[in-house]
Amino acid sequence: MFRTFMLSIAGVSLLSTAQAQEAPDVPSYRAAEFSAEFPFESKFIEINGSKMHYIDEGDGDIFLFLHGNPTSSYLWRNVMRHVEPHGRIVAVDNIGFGKSDKPDVDYTLQTQIKYTDAFIEELGLKNVILVIHDWGSALGLNYAATHSRNVKGVVMMEALIPPMFPADSVDIFGPSAGFFNQLRNPETGRELIINQNIFIEQIIGNASLTRSMPKEVLDVYREPFLDPSAREPIYVWPQELPIEGVPARNVKVVERYADWLKKSRTPKLLQYVSPGALVTPDRADWAAENFRNIETQFVGYGTHFIQEDNPQAIGRGIVDWHRRNFKN
Repeated sequence: MFRTFMLSIAGVSLLSTAQAQEAPDVPSYRAAEFSAEFPFESKFIEINGSKMHYIDEGDGDIFLFLHGNPTSSYLWRNVMRHVEPHGRIVAVDNIGFGKSDKPDVDYTLQTQIKYTDAFIEELGLKNVILVIHDWGSALGLNYAATHSRNVKGVVMMEALIPPMFPADSVDIFGPSAGFFNQLRNPETGRELIINQNIFIEQIIGNASLTRSMPKEVLDVYREPFLDPSAREPIYVWPQELPIEGVPARNVKVVERYADWLKKSRTPKLLQYVSPGALVTPDRADWAAENFRNIETQFVGYGTHFIQEDNPQAIGRGIVDWHRRNFKN
């Protein structure tokens, strides 16, 4: 029953595979914005006994790009080329994702935090501007809340922030609430994520874009998880969402950085799309009214993996915000 449908994470629609494949191609004058190439030099660094893959190019203010589930630094490829002329771009693959190692760890938020924080320290990154998405937002905002003196600015999109999280109920996902319950159920969740590879083949592959996902792009997302045994990191993330007070340790993390968002003077940018998934236009308005020193910026149409839909608007929006806030 699960193979017929694919989830739009926004909870706004369930699309059949055939419907998603019928999405029109982008006009030729926009095609260059959606390159499948990753034109950056791969580097590796040992963190906690495992190798983490990253890129580090350019000079100037440091833009640190953090991704979520089930992506990698590859998600940022077409955004970063707009930012690179204006600063130093650093993008890392979370442990267990992309080209980073997959050690025998639990892959909880707390474990991911240890690797991310150690990566920043080991690379000696100072006064960083965090550019964060999905679970990368939790990693980045936790760092901002606990290392505020080392964070110059924050750019968020499709982030795990209030008023969406912490969630009082799975009903926050609307029509997709039942689906998320299945993902968080050990039996059905493992079937969907580990055996059927639903996050790669259906969610990112078809259900979360406004355009067709080219095979060469999807193949890059597939590659780290071809072996079902490698999909444990993807499976763990839905279990880590702070819903109905569980896991309590993650509720505390989100509440801590939510408090930081409300009080910190650090410049912030929240980019959003319509209809959006985690950050809808209405939630962006809420953030504008409740977070300190924040700008909100509409960057187009989409649901969750908006870097694959709107890379130019995102990249140029970051550059323009940076110019307004940090250039004299």
